[in-house]
Amino acid sequence: MEQPTPQQEVLIVTGMSGAGRSTVANALEDLDWYVVDNLPPQMLRPLIDLAERAGGALPRIAAVVDVRGRDFFGDLQQMIQSLRSGTKLRVVFLDATDAALVRRFDAVRRPHPLQGGGTILDGIVSERARLSTIRESSDIVIDTSDLNVHQLATKTAELFAAEGTPGVKLTVMSFGFKYGLPSDADTVADARFLPNPFWVPELRAHTGLDAEVSDFVLDQPGAREFLDSYATALAPVLAGYQRENKRFATFAIGCTGGKHRSVAMALQLADKLSELPGVAATVKHRDLGRE
Repeated sequence: MEQPTPQQEVLIVTGMSGAGRSTVANALEDLDWYVVDNLPPQMLRPLIDLAERAGGALPRIAAVVDVRGRDFFGDLQQMIQSLRSGTKLRVVFLDATDAALVRRFDAVRRPHPLQGGGTILDGIVSERARLSTIRESSDIVIDTSDLNVHQLATKTAELFAAEGTPGVKLTVMSFGFKYGLPSDADTVADARFLPNPFWVPELRAHTGLDAEVSDFVLDQPGAREFLDSYATALAPVLAGYQRENKRFATFAIGCTGGKHRSVAMALQLADKLSELPGVAATVKHRDLGRE
């Protein structure tokens, strides 16, 4: 029986210039939303129609709509009202105090889009007046005055992550030290404290993917103790990554050639870390097959 196509979910991101729209847009992309930046309001309906014709390929779309649209922006409130019928639509408005916005514009040394020949504060006052009606009718208002970019990204994930979305997508990578350290690893562990199956004739041709090699490695003194202790030590790290919205991480574990010990240990470590809340772990064997 054919499953019904889920209702299109649409998010309009708007608000004050300098309040964090780009940060929210980037966080939404990391959450697998299809994000369009600086979209004229008149293009919202064609975008939704296009997504619906895609047959569910784009179930969650977000559009950043703001005063950069110039004269087009004036139609946003009317467009929102027309879209609320028949569309699962939410509007999130990003705001901040005048003082916070002035500091941010001063820090990046860019003019406010509405300041013209006046000051940054003049632009902020003008924009606030233009957006007052939209702010009042928004579904979610986020005050970013006291939030840094990481805190805002974390708040975005809390509000708009799909149910079951992991807080951290973790790659546990095996590698061989003889081929160099992985440049993208957040942490590196060394499995060379264990005896090398390479020197066991009946195991040499096998890899850590094979049960006989895995059993040999894990039965060595200290192997299981290391895995337990290392997983325990990494648990608060992964919890901290989630609080800081570090959504992708790579933990590497190496041996001499990346064929036996590191492969077996990476598989076991990934299994243990996958049991932690909010962690989805996959395994990558960087150097397996190179020798």
